[in-house]
Amino acid sequence: MMKGHRTWVFENRPVIVATATVGGPFEANGNIADDFDLLHEDLWLGEDSYEKAHKVLFEEAFFQAMKKARIEKEHVQFIIAGDLINQMTPSSFAARTLSTPYLGVFGACSTSMEALALSAFIVNYGGAKYILTGAASHNAAVEKQFRYPTEYGGQKPPTAQWTVTGAGVALVGSEGDGPRITAATIGRVVDMGLTDPFNMGGAMAPAAVDTIEAHLRDMQMDASYYDVIVTGDLGKIGRTVSLDLLRKNGMELEEERYQDCGLIIYREGQPVLSGGSGAGCSATVVYGHLLNRMKRGEIKRMLVVATGALLSPLTFQQGETIPCIAHAVAIEYGGDHL
Repeated sequence: MMKGHRTWVFENRPVIVATATVGGPFEANGNIADDFDLLHEDLWLGEDSYEKAHKVLFEEAFFQAMKKARIEKEHVQFIIAGDLINQMTPSSFAARTLSTPYLGVFGACSTSMEALALSAFIVNYGGAKYILTGAASHNAAVEKQFRYPTEYGGQKPPTAQWTVTGAGVALVGSEGDGPRITAATIGRVVDMGLTDPFNMGGAMAPAAVDTIEAHLRDMQMDASYYDVIVTGDLGKIGRTVSLDLLRKNGMELEEERYQDCGLIIYREGQPVLSGGSGAGCSATVVYGHLLNRMKRGEIKRMLVVATGALLSPLTFQQGETIPCIAHAVAIEYGGDHL
């Protein structure tokens, strides 16, 4: 059901039946290492290229999620997933391995919630019983494409963020036990004219604010309805900017209620500058750490607002600004709901 201008309300409340998260060595030393299902000691994952390793992250997460749900791949109707690499080849090649009908989606670092929203919509209206959905990124592969190869040793400013090596996957079903997807607000493209690819948090913050406000307006609710409102990967800079914009627009959010995946995933002291980023950032934090907190009863209602910068190396080289987007998904577990 459409509510307001941009929000879907899922009357059948699709279930997150199982999730799986896979990470790399930097994530193994991070703040939420215990919430990963599988961690690797090096970036190669036994492959001869970082892009192939990126594909393996996805494959492992897909199979882990199905194993935890105790279902075979033949029971999954669709895979809806994406990543940051040109033409999303890690996602597509992983889908090739599973030989499951596949919809590739790209929303940059907002991909995890774009894919989850679409999965919930399809399941809610009977278009599938089970859908595997997720997003992934690989630090060395993404850095090589968007900035400089790691081996180059290029210095970054304090506003830059560290691309997560990880994949987060959810199995969305029409029935079962687990957190339920209650609503999704689709983001619009917001461009405030920023051009610095080393300040993605600042560029994406207005899009996050736009979607948060749209969701609350469409749902006719106050931010206090949610125990946690978490953005995808704004980092220190973007989170500060978004809080300032929200206050300017008349919305006060408590520090504990408003969190950011890019600040959750790594521990203090790791050289991540402004925080974590990448399509795998929100995917691993939400499908691992935050849903684990939900299952422990620490969170009952959560709004995940994954943010993405929709630039490419080509558009940057041509002097284009950075258009951004944010997609929000509401997840609830236990207790009353709207």
